[in-house]
Amino acid sequence: MAARISCLIAVILAFFITLPTQASLFSPQANSRFVPVDQAFTFDFNQQGSEVALSWKVKQGYYLYRQQIHISAQQAQIAPVTLPLGQPHEDEFYGKSEIYPQDLHLPVQLQQAAQGATLSVTYQGCAAAGFCYPPETRTIPLSPLSASAASPALSAQPAPATPLPFSPLWALLIGIGVAFTPCVLPMYPLIAGIILGGQRSGSLPRLFSLAVIYVLGMALTYTLLGVVVAAAGLRFQAALQHPYVLIGLSLIFTLLALSMFGLFQLQLPASMQTRLTLWSNRQQGGSLPGVFLMGALAGLICSPCTTAPLSAILLYIAQSGNLWAGAGTLWLYAVGMGLPLIAVTMFGNRLLPKSGPWMQTVKQGFGFVILALPVFLLERVLGELWGMRLWSALGIAFFAWAFCSSLRGNGGRWRLVQIVMLAAALICARPLQEWVWGAPATSPTAARLPFQRILSAPQLDAALQQAKGRVTMVDLYADWCVACKEFEKYTFSDPGVQAALSHMQLLQADVTANNAADNALLQHLQVAGLPTILFFDAEGREIPDSRVAGFLNAEDFRTHLQNRVR
Repeated sequence: MAARISCLIAVILAFFITLPTQASLFSPQANSRFVPVDQAFTFDFNQQGSEVALSWKVKQGYYLYRQQIHISAQQAQIAPVTLPLGQPHEDEFYGKSEIYPQDLHLPVQLQQAAQGATLSVTYQGCAAAGFCYPPETRTIPLSPLSASAASPALSAQPAPATPLPFSPLWALLIGIGVAFTPCVLPMYPLIAGIILGGQRSGSLPRLFSLAVIYVLGMALTYTLLGVVVAAAGLRFQAALQHPYVLIGLSLIFTLLALSMFGLFQLQLPASMQTRLTLWSNRQQGGSLPGVFLMGALAGLICSPCTTAPLSAILLYIAQSGNLWAGAGTLWLYAVGMGLPLIAVTMFGNRLLPKSGPWMQTVKQGFGFVILALPVFLLERVLGELWGMRLWSALGIAFFAWAFCSSLRGNGGRWRLVQIVMLAAALICARPLQEWVWGAPATSPTAARLPFQRILSAPQLDAALQQAKGRVTMVDLYADWCVACKEFEKYTFSDPGVQAALSHMQLLQADVTANNAADNALLQHLQVAGLPTILFFDAEGREIPDSRVAGFLNAEDFRTHLQNRVR
């Protein structure tokens, strides 16, 4: 009796011990070391009044891509969403990016929501071990919310997706530089005489106060311009981030830069300039109110040398949508232009440098400063790689121009400057070398595998029926899958792997679009993410325990083929 009980216990134990093995034989997913997307990134949301709290619980060893999180509203309006800074991440194929390897909490501020309004949240992530999930989109139902019931506290805090390249302090330096252009500097002695009302006598504090009042009047005009443009940019900030708008702004910046190079002139119509000048001349020089009004009117009279920089700064402010930055930037720009004028008013012409061709060089130099803005904007549209190429081209152009300008000088000092300019141009040319001449080959390029493309489950079934007695390998690929590209470069290019696959039918499905057909194919094959490679026998049945999920190097993949695929 005891022997029978012992035998029964042994049979039961053997059954439970072999359960994992049975599962691996009959479930194609069981051998995967990666969890489903809902377990990798547990998504939740909660609406409290005008705020919708989004949260992701990120499993250890997984991460979300910051740039792959997109939020859009249907029948509702939301305030611009600013994602928190992520952890820097870099891979061979996609370059630098930001990821969230930890839990993420994101508040979304509703401005209004109609009955039946929804919020669409799209996100995408990967496993650190080399496995990526398709983009997931969740639709969140929203409770109705009127515009008056929305909290104004958070709706007034929009921020641009990418910080602008210049701080307002740069405007002070630009203003000082513009003061030394050929259209502005020669006018300062005349303007100083008008400010003083033709009277050179007076105490130094009196002269200083008159000059400062004139500059403050000019600064007031520019500050009001900055506030108006920033307010318009704040209202239309979402539209200003559209790729077509960014391209249009880039073309405008380029035209403004060309005007600084002397191709054409930008200025107010002559009739308007004459009228403003007459109004300014009617003011009484030497009196504080009159001088202040003269400065305010002078801010509206743009010379050919100041129109392009001022227009560029105004467009820059519109992109920022920041009222304080807009006002401060234009105020500092006006103060920068006014500092040399204050010096001339107090001490006379002896402090001014002698006019000459160098002023034209200063003007052209500002053309390159303005050209930096379209490069910055186009980098958002074209991506980091093309952005680097544009910065490289701009650097080459600037240092080549500086080299040609330095040829006018004589002496050893100018020879040193020329050598430095040439060296800088060569350094800037480095990012363009691989693009123009191609990257240096480190090894002979291996032949690509002769994949047959399939788009749907019916196409897969038809291809399996035409296998002609061969084993079939199905590779599921997407451009957003880093490990898929690693498979192509490091595994499928290996001669040993290619020899092992030479007798197989090779199929590949590109699911980059992540559309309905792609999702239907992934569901049909019970695939959670990529890369995933499946093997089917000659009868069209998936070979048990042969599925590959995640990256394998060439050696491990050859071993897998030898042990699991027959």
